[in-house]
Amino acid sequence: MSVTSSAYSSRAFTGQSAGRRVMQRAVPYLYVLPAALFVAVFLLYPMLTTLWQSFTAFDGITDPVFVGLQNFRDLFFDPHFLLSLRNTLIWTVSAVILPVGLGLALALTLNTVRWSGFFKASIYLPATISAAAVGILFSFVFAYNNGALNAFLHSVGLGSLASRWLFEAPLNTFAMIFAYTWQSTGLNLMLFLVGLQGLSQEPIEAAKIDGCTGLNLVRRIIVPMLMPFVVIGTLLAVVNGFKVFDLIWVMTQGGPGRASETLAVTMYREGFILFHQGYSAAVAVIISIAALAFSYLYLRSVLDQESHL
Repeated sequence: MSVTSSAYSSRAFTGQSAGRRVMQRAVPYLYVLPAALFVAVFLLYPMLTTLWQSFTAFDGITDPVFVGLQNFRDLFFDPHFLLSLRNTLIWTVSAVILPVGLGLALALTLNTVRWSGFFKASIYLPATISAAAVGILFSFVFAYNNGALNAFLHSVGLGSLASRWLFEAPLNTFAMIFAYTWQSTGLNLMLFLVGLQGLSQEPIEAAKIDGCTGLNLVRRIIVPMLMPFVVIGTLLAVVNGFKVFDLIWVMTQGGPGRASETLAVTMYREGFILFHQGYSAAVAVIISIAALAFSYLYLRSVLDQESHL
């Protein structure tokens, strides 16, 4: 009897130990589960739904009709899409060259200037303002009749340079890029300042001893050491250039006509104003593919360069 009881206790203990081990292994996954559900519901499901809709003719009311690749074929024969694609490329290149370039130049300058806190705060402050608010602000700046810019030009005797900044293409695109640069340069400035403060000083001091100073020091030593931060800033700028919407919608709504639309604005107009949901989904897929392809190629090139160093 005692032998049977001992065997039963041993099996019960073994079962409890196995159950405890299973629970211990499951606990980390339970912590991750809420985030995984959040990603699945709010990211993966909309992505798959959008991908499916891109192969359909769907107006948001009636049942979708599968049309295969027809939406994608129509895109590249649509002059509005081709124009918005050109504008998006202009935005993307400008978003890399201007905010990232200015942020890097200002970071290199202000990092060595005493009492630079005021300038850093002043440059970063626009980044705390929403893009819609920036659009409203610069709509007043670039207004034709009573805008601040035209009023200033008239006051200094340069009235001949006054223009319809937001009503002439591609001038309105460049005006909006200026507003975007004003807002986003501060984020890049802070990114590069963090990178500069974390750089190892030994290579820099060794280069100075060898006579490498000024622009040569920046170009040959500091910038290569900052490459991880340059990669991050560039990727963020490219993604933001592809998806910029609110600033454009507030300032011009893609006008005059549809001359200043980007892909994000075209996607919104087709989907929520013209109710071409399938066509809008196809534009969204193009945006996603372009952003992912650029990210992959850029990171691949950077990793190849680092492997040869």
